[in-house]
This record gives sequence, structure tokens and C-alpha cells, in this order.
Amino acid sequence: QVHMMESGGASVQAGGSLNLSCTVSGHEITLDPVGWYRQPPGKAREAIAIVSIFHRPSYAKSVEGRFTIARDNGANTVYLYMTNLKSDDTGVYYCNVGDWTFGPIFNTWGQGTTVTVSA
Repeated sequence: QVHMMESGGASVQAGGSLNLSCTVSGHEITLDPVGWYRQPPGKAREAIAIVSIFHRPSYAKSVEGRFTIARDNGANTVYLYMTNLKSDDTGVYYCNVGDWTFGPIFNTWGQGTTVTVSA
């Protein structure tokens, strides 16, 4: 059974930075794209960053230029480096395996990690 364990969330002021990590167990991510998803309060979860099997990153427009996604296949882990945080970045952050076209391939999600950005 696949499990995702996200960590690194915190409360920060606008303009600050955070680094998130997500370790996947029960499934090797080497041959799959992996991504980060965000669920703002009262809104639906959305994909914000995907990294391909060739380590090529792509981003939602809302985070492009501020966030960096990276993967470590050896550790079965995906990272999200966030800078210049804004209040709109507030939400619960999750990771999953999948791409922009087909979305997350696993129906189960981790507990997520909460990011709160105050003005």
C-alpha cells in the first residue's frame, strides 16, 4: 500500500521561505512523474508543481518563479522549495505520483503539511 509523508510546513510571514519534503513508501517513484498539490482553505486541491522522470520541472502560473520542485529517486522523495511566500500560498500541501494530464494516480493521500502565510 502506498503512503505519502509530507513535512516542513509552518507559519511564516509574507516574503518568507519554506522547504517541504514528501517521502513515498510502497511505490518506487523512479519511473513516474511526481508532484505537489495544494488545498487552500475552503477550496479544492490543485496541482502546483510536477517534476518529470527526467527531472524536468513545470509549475502552475501562481507559483512559477517562486517555487522549485526537485526529486531524489534514491530517497523516494520529492521536495518543494518555496520563496517569496504570499498569503495566497496558505493551505495544506500534499504530494502524489502523476502528471498534469492524467492527474494523481493514487486515490490515497498523505496527511499533508500545513503552510500558513501571514501578511
